[in-house]
Amino acid sequence: MTQELQEKKLMHNLRQYTVPLQRYVAMMDLQERNERLFYKLLIDNVEELLPVVYTPTVGEACQKYGSIFRRPQGLYISLKEKGKILEVLKNWPEKSIQVIVVTDGERILGLGDLGCQGMGIPVGKLSLYTALGGLRPSACLPITIDVGTNNETLLNDEFYIGLKQKRATGQEYAELLEEFMCAVKQNYGEKVLVQFEDFANHNAFDLLAKYSKTHLVFNDDIQGTASVVLAGLVASLKLLGGNLADHTFLFLGAGEAGTGIAELIALEMSKQAKAPVEQTRKKIWLVDSKGLIVKSRQESLQHFKKPWAHDHEPVKELLDAVKAIKPTVLIGTSGVGKTFTKEVVEEMASLNKKPLILALSNPTSQSECTAEEAYTWSKGNAIFASGSPFDPVQYDGKVLVPGQANNAYIFPGFGLGLIISGAIRVHDDLLLAASEALAAQVKSKHFEKGLIYPPFSNIRKISAHIAANVAAKAYDLGLASRLPRPQDLVEYAGSCMYSPVYRSYR
Repeated sequence: MTQELQEKKLMHNLRQYTVPLQRYVAMMDLQERNERLFYKLLIDNVEELLPVVYTPTVGEACQKYGSIFRRPQGLYISLKEKGKILEVLKNWPEKSIQVIVVTDGERILGLGDLGCQGMGIPVGKLSLYTALGGLRPSACLPITIDVGTNNETLLNDEFYIGLKQKRATGQEYAELLEEFMCAVKQNYGEKVLVQFEDFANHNAFDLLAKYSKTHLVFNDDIQGTASVVLAGLVASLKLLGGNLADHTFLFLGAGEAGTGIAELIALEMSKQAKAPVEQTRKKIWLVDSKGLIVKSRQESLQHFKKPWAHDHEPVKELLDAVKAIKPTVLIGTSGVGKTFTKEVVEEMASLNKKPLILALSNPTSQSECTAEEAYTWSKGNAIFASGSPFDPVQYDGKVLVPGQANNAYIFPGFGLGLIISGAIRVHDDLLLAASEALAAQVKSKHFEKGLIYPPFSNIRKISAHIAANVAAKAYDLGLASRLPRPQDLVEYAGSCMYSPVYRSYR
């Protein structure tokens, strides 16, 4: 039976399942059984299968990971291995690792602390690194660091696969992470990319700040989300008109994603307007659980929120903040569903001819509003994108297609760009280069449908362009170590991609 026929048969079988989790389990079984066929299936049917192997289904898979657990798909490092982490890494059968995705499971999507069951996230992310970015599966290593969980339901669950204890914090936690990061560098060298995934806010910012000076590290929640959202904003200017600096941004949510996106927008505005970033930040306002972030709250704010405290009287509710700030762009990163209410969307529509509404929280249940709500409440005028996928919406005789601000647009191409250039550090300019490359892939035929992201069906080509732009910037900044520089970086990026087609043996 040819690979094409196997693929056809499997897609037929997968479509028989009515429950998304059953499809997820079937795909994971296939990945175990026939890796090449798994990736061929995922690449050729990316728009249909991406929501199965990643958000939103992966969220449910993590919640039920103990029940559907077959065999470990990644490496678990627990507190019990303290002092022996290098030995544990050496036990992994593959030796030439290029990308590690690591989580401690404390903030999985918008679902909170899932402890060891967060392994679904690194596994899912790395399957996308291969399918969308073309990295060899053997070069990818998913890791979960198990320091316990504060989730009482899991601690009382007989099927829970992790340490049944409260989370380690403070010095004990910092020492374990320090040992892990040193062991990674010792075992895999300077150029291995470590992607932090779904750490809680307080650890995510500290880890990124600490290790970005000594390791090749990237936080997808802070930097990947920021890069993909900035790309959507840059592309949307073709529909909205003006420059970034002509717009006012209001965020609901001031955690990793919110502040990460805000900072990258401010950097891009500062680059375009040749103005200091302190000045461009003033166009960006954030609302957290206590209301609008303003100067009078400075003392009680966490350090990563302080740059966003501007002069304004306190405002408690999102609707009042929209009325006071009059934003042109509303961005949701709160992790709380149904927070963009009818009144909020209607107010945005009364202030703007084409309000840009981005409901980015994952999975679908946590989205600030649905595509249908955004279009209906704005009378079909909103430009809408979300973190998880929504179906096209029929409104007033037109078909409106919501965009998906999915990190999967950015991180596979971004990682490939770092690897093909032999980059040794991640610089903010590399994130801007990735955003610009993605925005450039949105063509006029996409804008006609109201899309601010290109379709996923062409994702490998998009990833090659992103990788080339990132690599070019790494060479320009002197961060690349792979010499000589290839002449045509887009072609080179494409040629480095893994092909899942069966080999022919004579």
